Amino acid sequence: MSVLKIGGMSCRQLAEQFGTPLCVYDEEKILSQARAAVENFRSDMFDTEVAYASKAFSSIGLFGMLAAEGLGFDVVSGGELYGAMKAGVDMDKVYFHGNNKSDDEIRMALDAGVGYFVIDNVMECGRIVKLAGEAGRRTRALLRINPGISAHTHEYIMTSKPDSKFGIYIENTEHINRVIDELAADDNVELAGFHSHIGSQIVDVASFEKALGTMIGFLGSLKRSRGLDGMELSIGGGFGIKYVAEDHPVSLGDMCADMIRCAEEAAKAEDVKIAKLITEPGRAMVGEAGYTLYTIGDMKKSGDKNYIFVDGGMSDNIRPALYGAEYDAVLPEKYDEEPAISYCVAGKNCESGDVIIGDIKLPEVKSGDLLAVVSTGAYGYSMASNYNRLGRPAVVMVKDGEPRLIIRRETYEDMYALETENQA
Repeated sequence: MSVLKIGGMSCRQLAEQFGTPLCVYDEEKILSQARAAVENFRSDMFDTEVAYASKAFSSIGLFGMLAAEGLGFDVVSGGELYGAMKAGVDMDKVYFHGNNKSDDEIRMALDAGVGYFVIDNVMECGRIVKLAGEAGRRTRALLRINPGISAHTHEYIMTSKPDSKFGIYIENTEHINRVIDELAADDNVELAGFHSHIGSQIVDVASFEKALGTMIGFLGSLKRSRGLDGMELSIGGGFGIKYVAEDHPVSLGDMCADMIRCAEEAAKAEDVKIAKLITEPGRAMVGEAGYTLYTIGDMKKSGDKNYIFVDGGMSDNIRPALYGAEYDAVLPEKYDEEPAISYCVAGKNCESGDVIIGDIKLPEVKSGDLLAVVSTGAYGYSMASNYNRLGRPAVVMVKDGEPRLIIRRETYEDMYALETENQA
């Protein structure tokens, strides 16, 4: 009988040792994605850097593992920055993003020696300049530009519409020039370049090529109008992965190689120098390497639906309820059996919308069977919550049949640890 193994270890062994729900990462898959990105994102025309987008999934162990492969890091909060600091990563390779960084977060990043702030707006620029001056710290900045590229993805993860919450719209020259002028006049914060990002889970190469062309055209216009040249450019991430059979993403390595080619051609056409090109894959680095193991509990027929209930749900994977994300799943101990029955896979949270997979054909299911939902490595654990006071699952890395517990299962004590005695 064929069974599903993750990193060389059977799902039943993992479930017995660590319990369920359980987030499991195939460590070798993450490393192969990281190496493919670094190896293919290289140019003879400019420096390059691959920075992992930490919001997809962050842990001290993962930070350390990717830092050893030479990656930089995109962080969006003091919490993510703290994890990178605890992992001992090179702070010069950290890019601090976010559209509403607090003053405390900015001070924390300045004290840590973060390499770059990615400035979202005019007001934030002023606060970073002021706080850097007060701290006597020098730092670099990338200004986030919204290129207005329409990417084919869900509205909630589309970040480049003209009215997006992120960055300054490319046609808003007044605000762009205000930031450039303020940084040019400041001794502490250097404008190193610009940043853009068009959305997430994008499988259309043409969208990235169009965004690159637009941003390098923008650099060309700055060279002609302001004499700025030799700037750094981050083209963000958002590369799609395979969730279900209908998904046909371009591999991360091929995507990186295509972006280098496109950037080189556009830079020549615009006659601009790029000091460094940066990309920020997150989902593409860890998404397909992750699995969530559940134990199937009760089952029932309701109307025309055959429900199978698992011991987790939207508390460990909010994406299906949040924006209709689709997933595939297998019964890891019935891996070679033919799908026979259509099921609705629902969680145990007290919400009608707590459905992980609305309709999937599986071999006949029995209570106690394991269910493995695939490609949950991005935005699963990182978006998990304590809704219904359910504890967040444990996280395990597996390589060559050897598991490493990198995040333990949350206990009831953990969930109530922040409550004070002032309850009456």
